[in-house]
Amino acid sequence: MRQVLLAAALIALGSIGVATVGSAADSGPWIVVKDPWLRATPNGAKVAGGYVTITNTGKTADMLVAASIAVAPTGEIHTMSMENGVMHMGRLDHGLAIPPGATVTLKPGGDHLMFLDPTAPIKEGVSVIGSLTFAKAGVMPVAFAVGGMAAKAAPAH
Repeated sequence: MRQVLLAAALIALGSIGVATVGSAADSGPWIVVKDPWLRATPNGAKVAGGYVTITNTGKTADMLVAASIAVAPTGEIHTMSMENGVMHMGRLDHGLAIPPGATVTLKPGGDHLMFLDPTAPIKEGVSVIGSLTFAKAGVMPVAFAVGGMAAKAAPAH
């Protein structure tokens, strides 16, 4: 049922590559999501990486607090940092800040989404239904395009 509702919401948005949520009024957030995508996974993969560009065109800060896809029970927001020449990855338990007027890009090698224990392989060339949840703007349905296992950027739509 959840997948059907998300699919209906995506059709209503009219675009898989770009979607917006929030208030049109200056007092509320306005979030624009562009190019949500995942890397394909091999059979038996325990994680799947997700990426997206988020712009807050409003005057109020917001936070990306959750992410989900239909084929994984758990989604997390992760950050990457370099300490003494060693790359560290960690979960952002309180979310990722999206300041007013800012664009935040989640990409390979940087901040990203991590989906745990996919129930099936994620295949290149398909779209995976999911959602992003913002503290103020709420839930935004998205369709993640799936690129190759070594992709470094969103696949062409």
